Amino acid sequence: MASDSARFQAFRDDEASINKKLPKELLLRIFSFLDVVSLCRCAQVSKAWNVLALDGSNWQRIDLFAFQKDVEGPVIENISRRCGGFLRKLSLRGCQSVGDGSMKTLALLCQNIEDLNVNDCKKVLGLQLLISDTICTALSRHCHKLQRLNLDGCPLITDKSLKALSDGCVNLTTINISWCSNITENGVEALARGCPKLTCFIAKGCEQITSRGVICLARYCSNLEVMNLMGCGTIRDEAVQALAERCPKLHYLCLSSCSALTDASLLALAQYSTMLSTLEVAGCAQFTDAGFLALARVRSRSGFSLAQALMGRLHVSELPLFRENGLGWVRSYYRCHVNTFGDGMSTNRVFELDNCPLVTDASLEYLTSCHNLQRIELYDCQLITRAGIKRLRNYLPMIKVHAYFAPVTPPPMGSTARSRYCRCCAIL
Repeated sequence: MASDSARFQAFRDDEASINKKLPKELLLRIFSFLDVVSLCRCAQVSKAWNVLALDGSNWQRIDLFAFQKDVEGPVIENISRRCGGFLRKLSLRGCQSVGDGSMKTLALLCQNIEDLNVNDCKKVLGLQLLISDTICTALSRHCHKLQRLNLDGCPLITDKSLKALSDGCVNLTTINISWCSNITENGVEALARGCPKLTCFIAKGCEQITSRGVICLARYCSNLEVMNLMGCGTIRDEAVQALAERCPKLHYLCLSSCSALTDASLLALAQYSTMLSTLEVAGCAQFTDAGFLALARVRSRSGFSLAQALMGRLHVSELPLFRENGLGWVRSYYRCHVNTFGDGMSTNRVFELDNCPLVTDASLEYLTSCHNLQRIELYDCQLITRAGIKRLRNYLPMIKVHAYFAPVTPPPMGSTARSRYCRCCAIL
């Protein structure tokens, strides 16, 4: 017992052998590979390790969501003072007790920050939400190197924030304003004019963003690669056409629940978006077989590489006008893919047909030659049967089929006439 105590005391001593043999610079380098939890543990070993573990150079990338969700403002202020100009990336995702005051301190002291995530920092204290336009104003004034900003789920963010970012954060490449319902086309237009380096724009559930805002993004941010407009119900075909024509690098596009779009959008994407690899159009009820067939015909005649033309993932759920004829283009894509690149291609292939009530077993016959198809989803496709899925698996034995079959309705009761009254009533 005494020997154990002696060894522990020697380990705690600043003059322990490990501190004598390894220079501080090497220990500091070792600490730079540790996560937040490990650094905090090392800081409790000795005074020497405390100084090294809490050195700002070790805290360049911090994710407090994985460490402690109930982080409050003073913790952020302490981190800001300790890290200073070393801090490059900070994630406060889900830290609902962080407010504007601590974020202003962060912006003032950590002016080299490049990646900031305040997703879902929206806890209500009294009658006041914590994250507002103040944070973006502070970032605009002090953090000119900011490249990635996630404001997902901060409902007090308005156009004022986007206008501030456009003035001071010209290096911004990625922004997420999902569910910031107060943002309109005016804020998006200001952001597009001031941040031409944008490559990723995510605005799920921003119902006030109209076609004019999207057209401005396409005009001034030609390097856009990722665009998510899910739930922006006022977006029309001219917005998608502008994206297709002016953003040649676009490879991911989500238009789910943009119910005003028609087949003209699909045709524009087919003609111009040669890099498109993922398209999500769930709930676009005006898309028909004609649009998808035109997509196939136009792209197959064009001169660009098939490797760029083939879509790795297509989400066409909840399309009431989508029939089995529309699946012919999928077969042509996959057949060209197999003939050109060989069956050994390991690219992911997913086809989602959820809530397409007019699709039948005949649809699956179009997919029998799609040898790279890895998964198909058929939830609520009520005309698809187990027999049709079995025939598909005869051709594609490795495919994963996600489907749901409602319980069989029980047969009606016998034809014997039911008494109008129960026995008790008859007796009475």
